[in-house]
Amino acid sequence: MLTHTNQSVMLSLNRRVLRIHRGYGYAPDDVLKAVVRFLNPRLPRALRRAAEREFLRFPVQAFVASPNHLRCPDQARPGDVGLLNRLEQLHRQLNAQHFGGTLGTIPIRLSGRMRCRLGELAVDLDGRPQEIGLSRRHLSQHAWSEIEHTMLHEMVHQWQAEMGLAVDHGPTFRAKARQVGVLPAASRKIPTSVPAGLEASQ
Repeated sequence: MLTHTNQSVMLSLNRRVLRIHRGYGYAPDDVLKAVVRFLNPRLPRALRRAAEREFLRFPVQAFVASPNHLRCPDQARPGDVGLLNRLEQLHRQLNAQHFGGTLGTIPIRLSGRMRCRLGELAVDLDGRPQEIGLSRRHLSQHAWSEIEHTMLHEMVHQWQAEMGLAVDHGPTFRAKARQVGVLPAASRKIPTSVPAGLEASQ
């Protein structure tokens, strides 16, 4: 089991490794029982969703502060406006192409602090999608086709959140990822190359 303070995904189980927000160490027994129920794959879907809603109501941030609340936001850089406009256009294009335009408009954030991750979807305590974050390093070092892949990966998470599903890399994610044409994995190795036209974001 691994603990974390990232509020994007409170709880996930991948390859038998449980990742859970550190704040649940302060949770009462009924909340922890809800976590156990949610992790039971044999439990009917409706009961799993009810258990999920129950443990997500617990205010983990009241016990363990998220690093996102302890640090200053990323500073804007020259070229950010144009790059964000391009990414927002990409989101609209992929939404129309793969989701029938059903996904909501969502803010996109550029992060200079992501070292290992390419992107992330932030959700609130009710599981509603808040923003898509993309790594500046990813944008400066990799081809635009790889940026599209990352955006689409995070949009599958956005679809999960908007459908009221768990935001994770489980069977639902993998099935939808295959449907829209992205690798159904939590991580991937990609070649390094400076993408043309993105020099302003470096």
